Amino acid sequence: MQTAASALGPRERRDQIRQRVVSEGFARMEELAEQFGVSIMTIHRDIDVLQSEGWLRKVRGGATAQPSALYHGDVRHRTQAMAAQKRRLAEAAMTMIEPGMSVMIDESTTGLALAAILPGKGPLTVITNFLAAVNQLAGEADIDLITLGGAYYPAYDAFLGLRTSDAIRSLRADILFASTTAVTNGSCYHQSQETVAVKRAMMESADRRVLLVDHSKFAKRGVHQLGPLTAFELVVVDAETPEADLAPLRAQGVRLLVAEPG
Repeated sequence: MQTAASALGPRERRDQIRQRVVSEGFARMEELAEQFGVSIMTIHRDIDVLQSEGWLRKVRGGATAQPSALYHGDVRHRTQAMAAQKRRLAEAAMTMIEPGMSVMIDESTTGLALAAILPGKGPLTVITNFLAAVNQLAGEADIDLITLGGAYYPAYDAFLGLRTSDAIRSLRADILFASTTAVTNGSCYHQSQETVAVKRAMMESADRRVLLVDHSKFAKRGVHQLGPLTAFELVVVDAETPEADLAPLRAQGVRLLVAEPG
């Protein structure tokens, strides 16, 4: 007997698979095949498609929403991770913003934490390629919002690619607040070349560049190098960042600010 789940088309089934993996963090192939009334091979193909789109990561026996060196993690999963630390980083960033400034924010969830507390600080001009930040700030009376178009990447909820980079280079910001996936040997790394290209354009188009990184980034790995931390005028870290991670950066000449609680 055909169930409602087994009657789903490929697109609807994949959407539900993605939602389950993101919600639970991990789902086994056998359980997904049973849930949707399809073969294991069909689930393998679904997972392959979702992984190619950047929604999740295929692992032995199933799929996970946990980030890796090649997978950045779903936006929802990233937003929930290190939420308190990101809030403190955002509050530290707010001390650098004055009314009348033009502020550029990248597609990081740390940048989204900053966008959430920008209203009331204006008038400000905010430039971003992050649709989540656009939705956060849209309609705020004291925010002049400039959105960066280009190719929309659903898994990042952001616009990336050549058109986005070209749009950035036509603008100038007083300050850029950016984050990174991983910090290794004093350099920033990301999982996608598209992300790196857009972030480099942002760095070139801002008078001042500030990197916001929570301590978890020092334990992660990425594939594509963005650049050294010395390319930023200031690197803001949370108070839980081990001194063993900070000491080598100071030795390299990285200017650090520790965002203390409160």
